[in-house]
Amino acid sequence: MGGSGSRLSKELLAEYQDLTFLTKQEIVQAHRRFSELLPRDKQNVEDSLRERVSFEDILSIPELKANPFKERICKVFSTAPSRDSLSFEDFLDLLSVFSDTATPDIKSHYAFRIFDFDDDGTLDREDLCRLVNCLTGEGEDTQLSASEMKQLIDNILEESDIDRDGTINLSEFQHVISRSPDFVSSFKIVL
Repeated sequence: MGGSGSRLSKELLAEYQDLTFLTKQEIVQAHRRFSELLPRDKQNVEDSLRERVSFEDILSIPELKANPFKERICKVFSTAPSRDSLSFEDFLDLLSVFSDTATPDIKSHYAFRIFDFDDDGTLDREDLCRLVNCLTGEGEDTQLSASEMKQLIDNILEESDIDRDGTINLSEFQHVISRSPDFVSSFKIVL
């Protein structure tokens, strides 16, 4: 399968490099990993750029499998009307945002979208509760009690909700993230 039908063209590689934070080598590797998730008869370049991969298959990638936000990550980057699959370009966007070279503003914008579980443009108490449960696990031995959860969310809002409206907007979130030096280095997925 090593013929020209299995490789991205130089023009397409250059275009993807211009539109992402990825190197040509990372794009080629991403394409190979994406294509491996497609049925054998769809692994050529033309089909790989047209086909979509289900979340179930995307989430089989070890680099995503262990992430507590894996479903939200896929939903945020999916351009499918039903938001249940990724195209190669969706997959590239995802890897670009989670790359070492993506800017802190881009990373914090997408982190906010991932944590905004109801997609309403703010992090409210319910989003924060779901966020904490994703981080701590939802098992009985790891889940916070109702009073612990309330206290934690009260503390988060006290620190982050600058305009005191009971939610955290993107600007407030980015302000908090800007004071967290390890955020950028920890918000990454490397194939």
